[in-house]
Amino acid sequence: MQSLPALLDARVRDVTGVDPEMRPATKPQFGHFQSNVALRLAKQEGRPPREVAASIVEKLDVSDLCEPLEIAGPGFINFRIRADVLAHSATALLEDPNRGLNRSEQPQRVVIDYSAPNVAKQMHVGHLRSTIIGDCFHRVLKALGHEVIPQNHIGDWGRQFGMLVEQILDEDLDPSTLDLASAEALYQRANAHLKADEEFATRSRDRVVKLQAGDDETLRIWQQLIDVSLAGFNATYDRMNVLLTNEHLAGESTYNDDLPRVCDDLESRGIAVVDDGALVVFVPGFNAPAIIRNQRGGYGYATTDLAAIRRRVGELDADRIIYVVGAPQTFHFEQVFAVARMAGYLPEGVTAEHVGFGQVLGADGKKFSTREGTAVSLNVLLDMAEAEAAPNVALAAIKYADLSSGLQKDYTFDAERMVQTTGDTGPYLQYAHARVCQILRRAEAEGYGYGAVTVLDEPAEQTLALLLSRFGEIVDEVAVTLQPHKLCGYLYDLAGALAHFYEVCPVLKSEGEVRSSRLALCAATKLVLGTGLDLLGIDAPERM
Repeated sequence: MQSLPALLDARVRDVTGVDPEMRPATKPQFGHFQSNVALRLAKQEGRPPREVAASIVEKLDVSDLCEPLEIAGPGFINFRIRADVLAHSATALLEDPNRGLNRSEQPQRVVIDYSAPNVAKQMHVGHLRSTIIGDCFHRVLKALGHEVIPQNHIGDWGRQFGMLVEQILDEDLDPSTLDLASAEALYQRANAHLKADEEFATRSRDRVVKLQAGDDETLRIWQQLIDVSLAGFNATYDRMNVLLTNEHLAGESTYNDDLPRVCDDLESRGIAVVDDGALVVFVPGFNAPAIIRNQRGGYGYATTDLAAIRRRVGELDADRIIYVVGAPQTFHFEQVFAVARMAGYLPEGVTAEHVGFGQVLGADGKKFSTREGTAVSLNVLLDMAEAEAAPNVALAAIKYADLSSGLQKDYTFDAERMVQTTGDTGPYLQYAHARVCQILRRAEAEGYGYGAVTVLDEPAEQTLALLLSRFGEIVDEVAVTLQPHKLCGYLYDLAGALAHFYEVCPVLKSEGEVRSSRLALCAATKLVLGTGLDLLGIDAPERM
């Protein structure tokens, strides 16, 4: 469904040839929308703005959408959508199998890289944000008809496994008896052992070589550590109501065999060169080269990410790749994307985007951490929120707080405030949904039915219907710009318009066609609130 504002925008653009910059009217007497296009064109044409506005109005045919246009003040054009058009638009939502969403006419294959916890470590606040944001993108793009391929790039390879395996052998541990918390404690013991005992450090380095060579005992223990970690990750994913499963795993280890091939390919084509013993790519516009293989022959994150891009384009046929990783990694991804373009791993027509995000802060405004300065585990955050509210409400509070501000911004984790059912919170939206469900239940119990939205005489009815018409447009914008706070803000405005509608437009106490129309408007609002919350990964309860 194309929104009414978008239809108006297109009509005005056809007549003027420029962006009309349509804005919601500041006051009801100015209609629903205003455009200052005449004021801008007047400067170019050297004519009075009201004269330019009059010529635009004369040429512009929007009589099928709007009441007669008005020219206000120095030359603003006011647009008021016809009540019957608003009513038809709201009714169409109830009949739309896509629930007001604009399914893409050219669906893409979209790879989203998100969550990415490390084996033998509990997920922490950084994984909280990556997982919530990535899951929202997954839901939005899938709902619009794109084929979404999640990639959970877990940290399951590297030097740390040498010390972990050696510590397990020293302690004669059975790794299968561990859970994720005890695996992390093992990691901390092994790390301390490594720093204190040079002989253990040597054995750990040798163990890494055995792992890379495919030694049976080492691989067996390594796999047990992965299995223990995945059990912990999946329990948290279930608790968070996110879509990731083992099917979406693509850890560092899966690219291990590709790393020397990437190096050979880049070096053979002269893209990478040996400089001071390291294989590097000098990328125009960057003040430091990308290190592909270091002086000791080791590979870094850049090499793994290049191998991942090559596979995601070459084997997964991705049209778009989205990385949901903390903002400090911006330089890394900009450089990796540039190298991938130079190498042809990212051909024209395939987009790669890094969506960075800020930190989660404590009440003191500092990075959220334990007293020891370590990152707080994700499950501890969930526990803190659930101490204030039911699990589905607590989860709504966390997800909405994360998604409702610009992703690059830091946000304060304040569980007591976040779970409130008033103000700009996830539970407030849940309460709005539950409240409209209650109205519809009572109507059904009293034998009141509804069909179409037919009567929109009150400004509050029109405001609500107009907001409903914008749902598809807002979701489209999130899909393109990857800014979920736009959807959060829209749903908050919708819940506020619904609350005002309740106050000034009795539903069950009205009669006849007015009651039926208002019930249909409630049903359309319920549909949009429920669908919008689902796109955010938030439960839409029918009772609270």
